[in-house]
Order: sequence, then structure tokens, then C-alpha cells
Amino acid sequence: MQYTHLGRSGLSVSRLCLGTMNFGPQTEESAAHSIMDSALDSGINFFDTANVYGGTQHRGWTEEILGRWFAKGGERRERVVLATKLYGTMTDRPNESKLSALNIRRALDASLKRLQTDYIDLYQFHHVDRNTPWDEIWQAIEVAVQQGKILYSGSSNFAGWHIAQAQEAAARRNYNGLVSEQSIYNLLTRNVELEVIPAAQQYGLGLIPWSPLHGGLLGGVLKKEREGVRRLEGRAAETLKKHEDQIRQYEDFADDLGREPGDVALAWLLHQPAVTAPIVGPRTQEQLDAAIRALDVTLDADTLKRIEDIFPGHRTAPEDYAW
Repeated sequence: MQYTHLGRSGLSVSRLCLGTMNFGPQTEESAAHSIMDSALDSGINFFDTANVYGGTQHRGWTEEILGRWFAKGGERRERVVLATKLYGTMTDRPNESKLSALNIRRALDASLKRLQTDYIDLYQFHHVDRNTPWDEIWQAIEVAVQQGKILYSGSSNFAGWHIAQAQEAAARRNYNGLVSEQSIYNLLTRNVELEVIPAAQQYGLGLIPWSPLHGGLLGGVLKKEREGVRRLEGRAAETLKKHEDQIRQYEDFADDLGREPGDVALAWLLHQPAVTAPIVGPRTQEQLDAAIRALDVTLDADTLKRIEDIFPGHRTAPEDYAW
């Protein structure tokens, strides 16, 4: 396993992050526990979850599954860099969503209870809260740090200027602020290259891409459809139709390389600046094994250029759209 620091922090994390969103709704508990054991054995020490994971009828379910896994002992908790998130609505009561000081306190304590742990390594804001001042947010986080309940703070789904706003507010308080940003980033969705990645690099944040295979569209979807293994519906089918020519070129190129398309897509992310660890969210052991395989893929300059030709990206704003 390869490791790197999370942003400018001294925290060492694996180059792959185990996403747990499927645990509960898609993957039953015993299988989820087996996947986590396998991930840990492979060297993946970075696990990501959120308080809302588990579905609308059982928010918190995924954290509970992780908590029961930690409770098995075997230094599972000590070996994991644990990341969770808050923002989403947990109940229909007021003050049980977003980033008020009250919700930060309540949501953190509730996550700690479900996860059966005393502290969170990386506590992430799942979305920007435009109605809560950053001084209020940072004061609540500073208290939690002083209490030993969290160690680091991160963001998710922030715009570049949100990162700047958060970091400048933290600097005025002589606080470290954010160490990471979790955004959608893959060959099909590269908007973060405009301003989020430049902001992350400027302020020393590590980028944690979610949906690295764009819901499976970069994992050999056309081949799977031809073989009758998978049939897409709804928005996924619409996206496939829109990008079918690109995806076909990409799958053919992966064949030329002798690699699986999903391996190449993950390897491409690992070659991008600011990227710490793509989040892989396996439903099965086989999917986890496939993700780990991508760590062995090295892409040379010619290969990266060919991928860029198929999936053109963005330059930093404003050069991307202005002189």
C-alpha cells in the first residue's frame, strides 16, 4: 500500500479511501465487516462515512455498522483513520442539520455514540452552510478539538471561494482550518479543476475525490451491457448516451493497454495534483480487489495525453474561458 500526508497535515493516509455509503442499504453487515477487514489487511487505513448514510428510513445505520466492527477489537479502531461528516438532516426537528454550533455539538456526540469511539480523526462538513458564520463554525470545532473529540476538519462539496472563505476565517482565529476537500472528480466530471483544486493547493488541502468511476460509467459499462451483465436506467442511461462515443474510445484504449477501464480511471486520479486518495465504495469483495489493483497501474506521459484527448479537462480559471 502507498501512503501520503493528508494535505499539509502530518496525518498519513492510504492512497485509497474506503467509502462505506453502501454498507447497510446495499451491503449487509457481515459482508461489510468482511470488506473492512480485507481493506485493513491490504493496508487501506483511511475509512470515510457520514452521519446520514443508511437511507432515509435509517439514517446513521452505516455508522452503527462501523461501530459494531470497531467493537470487535483487534486494534481495528487504532489502525483506522476515521472520517465522518455532518450537515444532512437527521430528523424533522429544528437544529438537527447544517453547521450551527448546536448541531455540530449534537451531531458529533451522536456520531461518536454510533461509531463506538471516543474521537473522530477527520470531521467533515458535508456541504457549505451559507447561513452560519464561519466564526460560529470554527468556535464549535475548536471546542470539540479541545475536548479531544476530533483531530482534523475537512470540507465536502465546497466551491473554491468557500474554501478560501473558510481558511481566511480560520487564519484570523489562529486555527489550522480545513485539511481536506471531498469533491466529485473523475474523467467525466472535471469542474473542480477550474477553482477547487487551485484553492486546495493554495491552502494546503488534500483532495479526496468521490465517484471516481462516475457511478460505474468508467468501469467498462459498454462491455458489461454487451455481455448482458448490466443495464443502465434513468440518469445513468442518459449520461451514457451523451458520452457514449468518449466512453467507447476510452474502453478500447484500456483494452490496448491491457488494463480494465476502472483501473485506468482510478490510476489517472492518482496521477492528478492535489489528489490524496480517491474514495472507493465497494458493495462486494470483488469490487474492493479491483480498486486495490489500480495502485499497480503506472501511466506514462503518452498514456496520460491520450486520456486527455478523449476526456478534455479544464485549465485553471479564468484562463479556461478568458485570455
